Amino acid sequence: MATQDGSEEVLMETEAKPKEAEPLGEDAEKSDAETTSHTDAGNATTQDSSISNGDDADDKQETVDLKIIWNKNKYDLKIPVDSAGAKLKERIHSLTGLPPAMQKVMYKGLLPEDKTLREIKITNGAKIMVVGSTINDVLAVNTPKEVIQQEVKAEENKKEPLCRQKQHRKVLDKGKPDDIMPAIKGTKERLPTVPLSGMFNKSGGKVRLTFKLEQDQLWIGTKERTEKVPMGSIKNVVSEPIEGHEDYHMMAFQLGPTEASQYWVYWVPAQFVDAIKDTVLGKWQYF
Repeated sequence: MATQDGSEEVLMETEAKPKEAEPLGEDAEKSDAETTSHTDAGNATTQDSSISNGDDADDKQETVDLKIIWNKNKYDLKIPVDSAGAKLKERIHSLTGLPPAMQKVMYKGLLPEDKTLREIKITNGAKIMVVGSTINDVLAVNTPKEVIQQEVKAEENKKEPLCRQKQHRKVLDKGKPDDIMPAIKGTKERLPTVPLSGMFNKSGGKVRLTFKLEQDQLWIGTKERTEKVPMGSIKNVVSEPIEGHEDYHMMAFQLGPTEASQYWVYWVPAQFVDAIKDTVLGKWQYF
């Protein structure tokens, strides 16, 4: 019996030892967990430091905050002030999904792609107007306009110079208006910030052109009234230098499907002709 009791006591002592060791196991697990936590925290600190360094590098560039307005939507954009106009179009593409080739970007006139925002004197809080349509919309609208343009060009090739035609001669024979804006032949300039004024219309009355870029409208003003024409509704724009006064052009805005809807303006300064066409039709018309 003593031997059995002794054996039982030995067995009980043997079984008791693992139970005493359990707290040691829990302490070890806690220690491992703390070690792992410290290691992860160290890695996270290293990663955060790396990301922060990248941000610091970007922050060193001088930037401007812009308000992009397109299709009645507004977008906030922060961009380096030394970015070119072409880069701005890429950023607008990422915001709106509108391809750069389809964009008409305006800030005090059509935005040049080859100049930086600093050169254009864009400042913080500036509103950038964007006009353009998706590729599907452009194809639907562009095809009729291209057909009209081709027809107009083909018809022009058959005719004598516009300035010699009787309907235009009666206006041109009145001579150059005294208050017309100065013209510079052989140069291209952006649209002025003031209306183009002092010109004649087909009836010989004074007319002024105001380009409301934020509304995408062309305002044709006379003494009697002002027509507010959406630029998207203008099918074509044609122009021709005036013989003997090549620094000025005669220009027609086609407001409907046929030439009968052309609104003629005479004595347009030559340096603004390309800017007018680009602003009204959009550069994407030529792609």
